[in-house]
Amino acid sequence: EVTFDIDANGIVHVTAKDLGTNKEQSMTISGGSALPKEDIDRMMAEAETHAEEDRQRKEEAETRNGAEQLVYQTEKFLADNADKVPADAKANVEEPLAELKKALEGTDISAIKTSVEKVATASQALGAALYQQQASAPSDQPSGEQPAGEEDVVDAEIIDEDEQK
Repeated sequence: EVTFDIDANGIVHVTAKDLGTNKEQSMTISGGSALPKEDIDRMMAEAETHAEEDRQRKEEAETRNGAEQLVYQTEKFLADNADKVPADAKANVEEPLAELKKALEGTDISAIKTSVEKVATASQALGAALYQQQASAPSDQPSGEQPAGEEDVVDAEIIDEDEQK
C-alpha cells in the first residue's frame, strides 16, 4: 500500500507499507524552491535602478494625499462654521481652494505643492479671523473671576485613632 500526500507548501509525503510483513517506509520530497543567485542579483539591480522612480512616486502620492486631506479639512471647516466665518475671509480661501482642486486633477506636483501652501496660508488666516471675531464678540459667560461667596472653607486633616495604636 503506497500513499502520496501533498501539503499546501508543495511538499510530497510518500508512505509505503508492506501488508505481508507490516513494515512501513516513508520519505518526504520537497522541491528546490529557492531562487538562483543570478535571479536574486538581477532583482536587486532592478530595484536599485528604479529606486529614484519609486521615491518620486512615493513623494507624489504623499503630496496628493496631503493636498486632498487639506481640501477636505478646509471644506469641512467652512461648512461647519458657515455662519461664523466673515464673508471676506471665506472668499480669500475659496479661490486658492478651487485652484488646489484643479491642480489635483493634473499631474504637476510642483503646482499642487504651491496650491497647498496658498490654501494653508489662507486657512490659517481664516481661522485667525474666526477666533478674532469670537474674541471681540461680547460673551455671556462669566469671566475667570468668581464673585466672593459666603462659603467658609475649612482646611482639615482626618486622623484615624485606631491606626495610631
